[in-house]
Amino acid sequence: PQLIAGPIIKYKDVGEQIDHRIHSVARFASGVCIFMTGLAKKLLLANNIGQLWENYKEILPEQISIGGAWLGILAFSFQIYFDFSGYSDMAVGLGRMFGFEFMENFRYPYISKSITEFWRRWHISLSTWFREYLYIPLGGNRCKKSKWIFNLFIVWAATGIWHGASWNYLLWGLFFFVVLVIEKMFAGRILKKMPAFLQHIYTIILLLVSWTIFAIEDMGHLSAYLKVMFGFSKAAVWDDFGTYNLKNYGIILLICILCSTPILKTRFQKMSKKWQMGLMIFLLVVSLLVCTAYLVAGTYNPFLYFRF
Repeated sequence: PQLIAGPIIKYKDVGEQIDHRIHSVARFASGVCIFMTGLAKKLLLANNIGQLWENYKEILPEQISIGGAWLGILAFSFQIYFDFSGYSDMAVGLGRMFGFEFMENFRYPYISKSITEFWRRWHISLSTWFREYLYIPLGGNRCKKSKWIFNLFIVWAATGIWHGASWNYLLWGLFFFVVLVIEKMFAGRILKKMPAFLQHIYTIILLLVSWTIFAIEDMGHLSAYLKVMFGFSKAAVWDDFGTYNLKNYGIILLICILCSTPILKTRFQKMSKKWQMGLMIFLLVVSLLVCTAYLVAGTYNPFLYFRF
């Protein structure tokens, strides 16, 4: 049930479970629910919103408006989140069907109020792995400030290279290194005094910049795209292409925004057990039918994160 992307499972976490697992109909059913949630994330959300990113990725930055550039990278941010968290859910669900308990890999990362919080919620198993096998052995934060900053530099450079042998991945890792050092040094204290919505805006803007660096491997293309995003080009603020994409992908974009928050889960948990069971069965059946239809209609459904 666990392949190459995540959650990253250490032997000490599953060693005991290899010989001693608990099997039951209830646990198997729970695994099916988790698996189907992941499958729906991948096929219904990630694949569809990914088409919006493809619309912007395939044209030159000079032909994109400022708003369009932000819209495109927003689509990519949802694509990679639902693709990878969907895969992780499928792995966790399959594991539970066989009696294994794997760690949660994502915890609604896009509701974070800082980049520090984001990395407590995003790809949790990777953060844990680097902390245990690299950061702490280097000395962690129990050392001089200069050594601590150097330790962070090594960890985030390694995190970038982990994702691919391209300069943009190293730049992506170092981008987070700089932001996290600034937050830990002084910006974190300032953020906590700000209204919550401003903390969210700050975090989302930095995340969209980071995903731009991550998504575009060609450094010339990346530079041009960032210039458009921040108005350092002759690009229009908005254009007809952006309007066209909003009309075609506006609904799926709103669904992605909603599903990246715990709102639906909270509402579901407030229902009576009877309603929860009925709704869960209905959603599972519908999801299975629709996902099967998507698989039959499509010939190629790779996991985006398998590239990294």
